[in-house]
Amino acid sequence: MRRPQLQSTLARAVVPVAAGIGFFAVVFLLLWGVAAVISNNSDDTTEILAPTYQEMGRVEPIAATIADGGPIILPDLVGDDRHIVLDHTGADPEQGWAIYLAHPADRDATCAITQVRNSRQFTDCEGRTLEVADLAEPPRGVSPIVGGDGLLTLSLRATPASTTSTS
Repeated sequence: MRRPQLQSTLARAVVPVAAGIGFFAVVFLLLWGVAAVISNNSDDTTEILAPTYQEMGRVEPIAATIADGGPIILPDLVGDDRHIVLDHTGADPEQGWAIYLAHPADRDATCAITQVRNSRQFTDCEGRTLEVADLAEPPRGVSPIVGGDGLLTLSLRATPASTTSTS
């Protein structure tokens, strides 16, 4: 028995292309479905998709890196295109850790900074030279945590400001 073959030239050109497009469409829908199940179709980010803690490693090598090359700019760990700057001051690698947002305190996040190579200085969108202390404070709850085992972890969960009422 002979295998069926496409007879026209047009059919032999179009059918394999259509089959390939169909295959990739099925793969796309399958991956989209898996992502929807993992995220539970929630509008909020979940711990699976956006962890609230970032493990950085042992404090000694990170502190030495910052001492040699200046603070470390970490891209978009807080969300909403807000890059953060990890800084360390002092001789004790277990103390003196701080996090700042990667834009000047007197500007919004659209005024990005760039680090002056191997220094503790930055330049902003207007060409001003900034020190680390001139950078914006992160949201409340975003902070470095040094564990008893000497590991540095960044807490990235911003806690909402508590409202107090006076009577």
